[in-house]
Amino acid sequence: MKKQNILIAKGIVYITAAFTLSGCSENFLAQDPLSFYEPTTTYTTEAGLQAALAVCDRHLKMMIVDPKNGNNTPLASDYFFSEIGLYGKTDAGSGFQDDFANKLTPTSNMDTGGDTNRLMYLWNEAFNGIKYANTVLSYIDQVKGLNEVIRNEYKGRAYFHRAMKYYNLVFEFGDVPLVTKIIDMPKQNYRSTKKEAILDMLIHDLKFAVEHVPSQQSMSLYGMVNKEACIHLLIKCYLAVGEYNKAELLATDLINNYGLKLMTEPFGTDNPGGEAKTWGITRNVIWDLHRAENMIGSLNKECIMGIPNLSTQSFTEYLTMRIFGPFWNGNITCPDGVSGKGIINYARTDANYDVNNDWSRVLGRGIATMRLSYFAQHTLWEVNGKEDTQDLRHNSKVGNWVNMENIRYNNPASSWYGKGLTLYAPEDVMDSNGNILIAKGQLLCNDTIRSWFDFPLYKIYYHDVFAESNLASTEFRGATKGSNGNMYLFRLAETYLLRAEAKLYQNRPKEAAEDVNIVRRRANCSEYYTTVNIGDIVNERARELFLEEWRKVELTRISMCLANAGIPDEWGNVYSSDWDKQSGTTSDGGSYWYQRIIHYSYYNRGYTISSGSASAINYTMDKRNVFWPIPNEAITANNKAKLAQNYGYDGYDPSVEMWDNWEDAVADESKIK
Repeated sequence: MKKQNILIAKGIVYITAAFTLSGCSENFLAQDPLSFYEPTTTYTTEAGLQAALAVCDRHLKMMIVDPKNGNNTPLASDYFFSEIGLYGKTDAGSGFQDDFANKLTPTSNMDTGGDTNRLMYLWNEAFNGIKYANTVLSYIDQVKGLNEVIRNEYKGRAYFHRAMKYYNLVFEFGDVPLVTKIIDMPKQNYRSTKKEAILDMLIHDLKFAVEHVPSQQSMSLYGMVNKEACIHLLIKCYLAVGEYNKAELLATDLINNYGLKLMTEPFGTDNPGGEAKTWGITRNVIWDLHRAENMIGSLNKECIMGIPNLSTQSFTEYLTMRIFGPFWNGNITCPDGVSGKGIINYARTDANYDVNNDWSRVLGRGIATMRLSYFAQHTLWEVNGKEDTQDLRHNSKVGNWVNMENIRYNNPASSWYGKGLTLYAPEDVMDSNGNILIAKGQLLCNDTIRSWFDFPLYKIYYHDVFAESNLASTEFRGATKGSNGNMYLFRLAETYLLRAEAKLYQNRPKEAAEDVNIVRRRANCSEYYTTVNIGDIVNERARELFLEEWRKVELTRISMCLANAGIPDEWGNVYSSDWDKQSGTTSDGGSYWYQRIIHYSYYNRGYTISSGSASAINYTMDKRNVFWPIPNEAITANNKAKLAQNYGYDGYDPSVEMWDNWEDAVADESKIK
């Protein structure tokens, strides 16, 4: 007998996949996210279950990195919907990467396949990951010879993987179909399940996982699901449903009882960055903490769980320097009027190469698919009304952070060679006829969206082994083939900030401040909190967890938390139960996510923010965009029942029936119509 897994995504299609165990991991990944047939014998051995779980482990990486596109990542698409990041690749045309308020619809192309966004990818890959986890859960009781301890370990790990995907789905898309098993025949009558009910199921499953998955302390391998990761995700789910005391107690347990601690001194491999004569790194704990070589392993006591991405194993390129760095070698001119680029991307074989100005190897060759907002570059780093210049996470003196003015002109024809970049001309420059060639105060960058923003080098730098081995290369991009591309999934610093949230929701802001300060002390800050509001905690998350947290996902979760807790945000707003049922682009109302967007980002400002090739960009966001639309192709594929569309989008109908408890949704899965 063959079984079939149906996932609502691109459409209902049926693919026969009679693959062997030896080819399991690759063929398994290649299946359409909707459904696949498979022989029951494939997963009735322990080796088959191990292969399926290995695919689940690998898929954690696939949610962050799209292996088919090196110019964008799914994670960047999440940041476009936050106050931290904006789409910056201004040569991509007039897609809806800027005007989400008007152009993001259920029938719009939610994944262009180019460099703009990955919303449909995130939908499809979430259900892919759910499929992989459900495979383990559907077959595990048919595997003979497993003792109960091992069987429950496998189940717990599969529950974690499924929970990770649903956690992201409910805070990206809201109420979605709940799929928990592989079924015997096609099913096209799913109902949506309310996000609150799905979260209840995740708590149920993660409690099982916490009980049965072993601690990392008793595991010899790194990168597999461990008890600590299950606890960490359970804390987030408890916060989302308003179980603040349970979240706090679990966070305290994780902080105190599993051998974890914040790293406070330099450790591990000393990776000095690109070219030290161009940009020196003063070794420090923040730099070491974020080197791929140090993320995973026994020396790093802070890593709760990492995602291995090594060339010796299943490797996917993670081109962080390309995607998240500015397009510094384009659009910037010299202050003295010399023609050509002010800063040039030289290969080491070029006659004009200068080891003291080798910016390609230091910064990577950025294209700014995502650029940081002004808030993320500047005002985020103000605490108690002043900039904290000691904070290692925003510190150019030690080399962790790069300000554009730190980069030096290297056009050999310019009198500014070796001097720091300047955005505006410091003085008039005349041509040979006495005419003004460049006027004092003139803008020297014709695309300030794409080519001029400061950034955290310590977060985006990966040693590009492939480019380093090629002296003619000008394309240092990040973790390319042969590189170490490891990533964090969860880190203990976030656990402290989650505990701070739990304390705040229980009206203990001074105690919450101490958890925030613990993270700040490790960063060598000079400014500390005596009390905090939710904005202080969310700001600290942005400082500490850039490109680690799913920013939009977490802002949406916190929006739910504030509505449940009834406490005010940093502006005094109190949110009600309709936080996710509002639309419009006005400054009032909406969710906490929306208020962060309009207070701190460029969205809804009513003006363009650049000249030159970016002159048409006017970033807009709607209150309804707190949840993305359920893709129309998923709705039409489920043609024997009606999936719920999110509020404010075409097709929204409040009368559509949804499951309001997960047990009923699970029971209905076997009812085929």
